[in-house]
This record gives sequence, C-alpha cells and structure tokens, in this order.
Amino acid sequence: MIEPIVRSSDPITLIGGGEATAEDLHKALTAAPVCVAADGGAALAVAQKVDLAALIGDFDSVSEDTLAAVPKERRHHIPEQNSTDFEKALTRIAAPMVLGVGFLGGRIDHQLAVFHSLMAFPDRPCLLIGRTEIICLAPPQITVPTRADDIVSLFPMAPVTGHSDGLAWPIAGLPLAPGVQVGTSNRATGPLSLRMEKPDMLLILPRRLMSEMVALLGRPEAARWPARAG
Repeated sequence: MIEPIVRSSDPITLIGGGEATAEDLHKALTAAPVCVAADGGAALAVAQKVDLAALIGDFDSVSEDTLAAVPKERRHHIPEQNSTDFEKALTRIAAPMVLGVGFLGGRIDHQLAVFHSLMAFPDRPCLLIGRTEIICLAPPQITVPTRADDIVSLFPMAPVTGHSDGLAWPIAGLPLAPGVQVGTSNRATGPLSLRMEKPDMLLILPRRLMSEMVALLGRPEAARWPARAG
C-alpha cells in the first residue's frame, strides 16, 4: 500500500505539465483550494505564486529554477519509471476528490495514460478539466444537473453496461465496449442519472459543470468504487 504524502479534508487541485492556463488554475483553486503539482506542473504554480502543498514526480520535467522555488521538504522525488507522474501523485493524495488541471490537451499518449490511471485507481475520485469539457470515471451512480441539449459523452475503456435516465439515447441494455459500441455525442434531455455496473466508463460533460461535479464526487456519502484487486 502506498502511503499518502498529502492529506486534506478539502478537494485538492493537482496540476500537470500539459495544456493549462492561469485562469484554469485559479478556477480550479476556487473549488479545490489545496494545490499539489505533478512534476512539470509546478512551473505554472510557481509562475502564479500559488503555494504548493507538495511537488511529486520523477523531476525529469522540472527546471532547476522551479525546483528551487519549492521548499525542499515539499519536494517528493519518486524516481521509479513504472508509473506516470499523474499516477505517482494521484496515489499519494488522500482527499475527498482530486481536480486535475493540465492533463488534457497536448500529447495524445499522455492523455491516454491519464485515462488508464483513472481506471486503474477507481477508488480515488478525480475530475479532469479540459478546454471545453470535464472528464471523470463514471461512479457507480450519480445524478448530474445537466440541461436539455447538453452534450454528454460516455466512452467505455473496457466492456461495461449501465443504465441512464435523462439521455436522448438511453444506454440500458447496450453492450458498450471499445471496438464494439461507444456512447459519444449523446444529448441530455434534462438532469442526468447514471448507474454503471463496473468502473470502466469515462463520463465527459460540459466544463460549466465543474463546480457541481467537484461537489458530487467529493461528498462523503457518494457511492465509490472499491480499489481494484491486486
């Protein structure tokens, strides 16, 4: 079991080195006020004079100037190369939920690796902010305050089934799986309720729902997936 480096009763903003703006960071901090950087994400925090609770990673993407700006006791060097910096940080944070900034956009392989980590650690609720969308692993059940005609996409990372209320094209009974059938570009008819059978579905929503999703995923009583066996 990996011991946490950062513990918080509040949601945590985790910054990565991908596409992110100062506006993205400060918007995230309004919902998740504690800030942690994954490797190269520290550059944005330092540039914006945001206090970092921790810098976690293998430090191959952090400049010497950025490192020097982070107190030594808050630098946590994890040199192993079997995990990404996102995974190194996510697995060492104990918080109600994590709000990820700077993990979407940029290199496709990095984004795919982040989606892999969401699936690998379904017991750690995490919401990723993109330019126009937010992405998370769909929890066992959730009701989201979508509006009629909001675009809702469901992308299976493995074979999975579920049930929906509030979608123009319901998913009940559909064998969703990569290479078989996906649920992209669906449309809400009002508030959306989802129930998933397994932690294998990505839920993609409009970015304006960020604050609501942080609250929903971070509730102590929220349904959570257990850690994967092994």
